[in-house]
Amino acid sequence: MSALRPLLLLLLPLCPGPGPGPRSEAKVVRSCAETRQVLGARGYSLNLIPPSLISGEHLQICPQEYTCCSSETEQKLIRDAEVTFRGLVEDSGSFLIHTLAARHRKFNEFFREMLSISQHSLAQLFSHSYGRLYSQHAIIFNSLFSGLRDYYEKSGEGLDDTLADFWAQLLERAFPLLHPQYSFPPDFLLCLTRLTSTADGSLQPFGDSPRRLRLQITRALVAARALVQGLETGRNVVSEALKVPVLEGCRQALMRLIGCPLCRGVPSLMPCRGFCLNVAHGCLSSRGLEPEWGGYLDGLLLLAEKVQGPFSFELAAESIGVKISEGLMHLQENSVKVSAKVFQECGTPHPVQSRNRRAPAPREEASRPWRVAAEEERPTTAAGTNLHRLVGELRERLGRVRGFWAGLPVTVCGDPRMAADLSQEAAPCWTGVGRGRYLSPVVVGSLNEQLRNPELDTSGPDVPTRRRRLHLRAATARMKAAALGQDLDMHDADEDASGSGGGQQYADDWKAGAAPVVPPARPPRPPRPPRRDGLGVKGGSGSARYNQGRSRNLGSSVGLHTPLIVILFPSALTLLGLR
Repeated sequence: MSALRPLLLLLLPLCPGPGPGPRSEAKVVRSCAETRQVLGARGYSLNLIPPSLISGEHLQICPQEYTCCSSETEQKLIRDAEVTFRGLVEDSGSFLIHTLAARHRKFNEFFREMLSISQHSLAQLFSHSYGRLYSQHAIIFNSLFSGLRDYYEKSGEGLDDTLADFWAQLLERAFPLLHPQYSFPPDFLLCLTRLTSTADGSLQPFGDSPRRLRLQITRALVAARALVQGLETGRNVVSEALKVPVLEGCRQALMRLIGCPLCRGVPSLMPCRGFCLNVAHGCLSSRGLEPEWGGYLDGLLLLAEKVQGPFSFELAAESIGVKISEGLMHLQENSVKVSAKVFQECGTPHPVQSRNRRAPAPREEASRPWRVAAEEERPTTAAGTNLHRLVGELRERLGRVRGFWAGLPVTVCGDPRMAADLSQEAAPCWTGVGRGRYLSPVVVGSLNEQLRNPELDTSGPDVPTRRRRLHLRAATARMKAAALGQDLDMHDADEDASGSGGGQQYADDWKAGAAPVVPPARPPRPPRPPRRDGLGVKGGSGSARYNQGRSRNLGSSVGLHTPLIVILFPSALTLLGLR
């Protein structure tokens, strides 16, 4: 045995140990040929890469031992590591951006097209039934749809005024037609408008139809607008967040992760997976959108369910004609009572010479009742979709991206350029200082937990990240308020559209002819100022106080000739035929 001891002592240095510790890399690689081949393929100048290892005292990030990198090569590798990391993050989020952008485009196109379909169907039906007689008064209906479109697409203001203005113009046209034997000067029509705007609501010429139309179309438009804006905000915020601002600590960690193996002369030695996860978590923990991201997705889904349920934009757009027809019917049936009240307050107008004219009878088509379309006959867009399908697609796609920000480090480290494959986890890998196994624990979770990250010092979110999170939080608050019937963008919020129980109460208003719903108690609104633009002037355009000077981008209306799902009352429309 004693004779073998010298032989064992001679062979002992050749046996591999349990693995090198920090800063104790075994000098098993002397050539830089592999590094020169890899970097040469990337376009690096081979004049800056020595053929064999040199002293690494000039290195700033990589271990200052034997190296294949000059100072210029190290700086270029630092920039390349940053570009690689940012590219992986942006590529990982491309599906998320595409999902939000595509959903925003589809919902926006659908809502705009439903407004165009509603306007086109109403005009087509009324024109077909009454021809030129309807076209003489079509401007007030067109102004209504222009105001609705302006609210949805542009300003987000003046929706109550648009609806009130429409009913005022309709009354100014319809009331004189009820009494063709009188002449109504502008002062009388001004008194009529003021009388209908009183806080006590003593004169309701159109019954409950104006209130029901306002509730229905307001809640639907507020919800649709908040949903589309929420998708747009999410798309913009995610697009900015994915452009990761790589800070100095993250830049150094990325260089140690994927750049230093090249300088060490072992480019084929993959970084350890735990090493990569700690670097990725440290770089991304203060740049992501958690925890606001989960609340934002919940807000989207909640509002989407409302949009296809109690705040259905489809039903609201389709029922505009119902509410108008019901209002005209109420005015005709209660004309004696309404006229007595008006004449008492505004005086009796001067009679005019009687005319032996008879109002043209409606065409035969108008006398036939319109059947309600079945569920499968609901209007669809040119793309062949409907609101139920759009909401289902949104729910399915958002389910895929719910854990996106929490799982982004794992996605990044799944790329072969960043870390070893899971199947090679037991094999030696690059630890940051040499070949071996990465023994440090992987730190995941919040910023407080990232303080224990062994690879880099983390800091709180910077100003741009905080701003993006605030935008996401604001969009979430707006969507959740819209799901309750509230519009945070409106300064004069009406309490009829608020309250957690408003959605269920409002659901009774969807069907034409449903029993009126008593509005909740609220302070009386001050009367609207009188309108002075062409009141009662024959052939005038009516009030355009809220529509003048606005540039209207109506878009390209798709000519989808679907029947309006309404039951019109032809006798009410004869008001438009009296002269």
